[in-house]
Amino acid sequence: MTAPENQRGRAAEIVFDRATKRYPGRSVPAVSELSMTIPAGEICCLVGPSGGGKTTAMKMVNRLIDITDGDIRIDEQSVRKLNVTELRRGIGYVIQQVGLFPHMSVGDNIATVPKLLGWDKKRTQARIAELLELVGLEAGDADRYPAQLSGGQRQRVGLARAMAADPPVMLMDEPFGAIDPITRERLQDEFLRLHREVRKTVIFVTHDIDEAIKIGDHIATLREGGVLAQYDTPDRILAAPADDFVARFVGADRGLKRLALRRLDEVELEPLADGYEGAPTVDRTTTLRDALSLMLTEGSSVCLVRGADGTVTGMLTVRRVSELLSEET
Repeated sequence: MTAPENQRGRAAEIVFDRATKRYPGRSVPAVSELSMTIPAGEICCLVGPSGGGKTTAMKMVNRLIDITDGDIRIDEQSVRKLNVTELRRGIGYVIQQVGLFPHMSVGDNIATVPKLLGWDKKRTQARIAELLELVGLEAGDADRYPAQLSGGQRQRVGLARAMAADPPVMLMDEPFGAIDPITRERLQDEFLRLHREVRKTVIFVTHDIDEAIKIGDHIATLREGGVLAQYDTPDRILAAPADDFVARFVGADRGLKRLALRRLDEVELEPLADGYEGAPTVDRTTTLRDALSLMLTEGSSVCLVRGADGTVTGMLTVRRVSELLSEET
């Protein structure tokens, strides 16, 4: 039995060990000595400018692009030593344009890898039904064809197909890049919900730093030539960029971006005070950024915060938001 087959049903640690990709005739590597460890069950977002090697680094994991020097290991096993066909069958892969087979039904698209692995019909049909429910599609969608689906629905099918054989690792190359903003936000939320349930190790390529901050447990920021500029949590990258390149890439509004990472139920609120009865009110699940936005929109220096039972339990002030931003992480 191959290593990928043994790993099905759980997440796997991924280690980049000075992984390098050089193309003949080019003086600068596409990826240069990339070293980082992605813990099992976490989402690592790869970000950076065009030419930063994001997609190249991701494709070296399933050897769609061969490694020139160094190594990549999945649960301590070198991808260079694994059978390439078995390696790819054991890794879920989602791309921006989805890549569904147009002349196959949704069910048959999802069943692609299970059939290659020799699953029997009963097991395969049960997995199709399970995944359709998991990604928020109807059971009857199994008989439809990609052309009959919306862009968001096709993207959900792509996710289902990538998860069909319960792989330990998923690679996602700008999966929501071609979707309208409203659908994109919904799919991001749906993906995070799915990840909480199935806990795969995910490498997620995106050009959108806001998406990376929302999605990633860790963010790897690559500069041109595939050089790793910083690998850290979203909060640390926003609070302490490693250099001017990272600071410019995450944007001058990185303080506001940090506020989107924390909810009111995660911070100490100020006690209620008299005179603010007419202030805007928010739930404790609101992010600090949204609460600040509401205060500025309403021309108020305070917002009241409701608990789960609807009772106002405290308040947030603009001054308190400033204090929270200045705290060391």
